[in-house]
Amino acid sequence: MTPPGQPPLDRPLPDTWFRRDLPVLRAIARLVDEPRHGGAPYLLGSVVPGSGLPKADVIAAAKALAAAGYIEPLTNHAGDIVRITGISAEARRLAGLWPTPQGEWERLLEQAATRAEKAPTDVERQRWRAFADAAQAVGPDAGALFMQALVGGYVPRAR
Repeated sequence: MTPPGQPPLDRPLPDTWFRRDLPVLRAIARLVDEPRHGGAPYLLGSVVPGSGLPKADVIAAAKALAAAGYIEPLTNHAGDIVRITGISAEARRLAGLWPTPQGEWERLLEQAATRAEKAPTDVERQRWRAFADAAQAVGPDAGALFMQALVGGYVPRAR
């Protein structure tokens, strides 16, 4: 029997990623990237006010993010997270500090379309339009693989 006010156990639990964990990760990423915190912001003194979320939510999110390997916590003797000493490369991508292949593909499409519109000559306009049309035809999946090779520095194998 499910306690009153709780979701039934035969259904998925409520989302915590978008409402709690991602906002806290973004606050942590912003603070870790700022030099005034020395790259190691205090959870309660900096992350709680920086996230705009209640203290209990920030603590729960920090534990979840640490367990997933997104953040590197510094804990006290009781095991409570005191400071964040670093974040993973994936956390930087999720927070928007580093590019993702999908985001870079979208930027490439936007740039090609803009250059086609603003090219100074008809020949250049036609070339950029052809490039933009070809990129659109490739599609987002293959385009993201292409950008992954550029962003990540390697070319994935064809399957």
